[in-house]
Amino acid sequence: MLVLFETPAGFALFKVLNEGKLSEVQKAYHVLYKKSIEEDVAHHTTGDYRKLLLPLVSSHRYEGDEVNLTIAKAEAKILHEKISKKAYNDDDLIRILATRSKAQVNATLNHYKDAFGKDINKDLKEDPKDEFLSLLRSTVKCLTRPEKYFAKIVRLSINKHGTDEGALTRVVATRAEIDLKIVADEYQRRDSVPLDRAIVKDTTGDYEKMLLALLGHNDA
Repeated sequence: MLVLFETPAGFALFKVLNEGKLSEVQKAYHVLYKKSIEEDVAHHTTGDYRKLLLPLVSSHRYEGDEVNLTIAKAEAKILHEKISKKAYNDDDLIRILATRSKAQVNATLNHYKDAFGKDINKDLKEDPKDEFLSLLRSTVKCLTRPEKYFAKIVRLSINKHGTDEGALTRVVATRAEIDLKIVADEYQRRDSVPLDRAIVKDTTGDYEKMLLALLGHNDA
């Protein structure tokens, strides 16, 4: 099911999570693929996956920095109660993650850690093989630390037999004017290898030159 994130719909989903410009992503997606992102997500998913993903691509979040700390405290408690009961598909849990602004979600998750002594993603690792929990962790990561998510996608795309050019290109190309430097720093922090060196090792020719140019190597 998580192969969705290797599809155009999946990558558009994470652009929504990171950039918050849902209406622009929806319009661009429709122009490129002649269908709505909601239609594609609904087609590729069922059950709990659809229950979480559809509101993520259809709910218009507030994009400002203002937060309500009273709500953050109350919703941190709700999240902890639902996760403690393993009610991972609970309507309130999904509503909080899928509809609150990024600033509000961050305030809620910061209070969660302060109040309950553990990062929420650690509490969502109850069953490492549960793909829905993995989806929830990816959602949280993209809302709070997107560079970690994209660094992981890069790592998976080049640290195996044969480069996943589609995934690698999408990360480098779409993050180039947003936070690619931060993604590269996170990659180096995690893997102890500069991203440009990893790309040179794993790619060749014009494709390598294009990726390096996007990374800021103007002489590539």
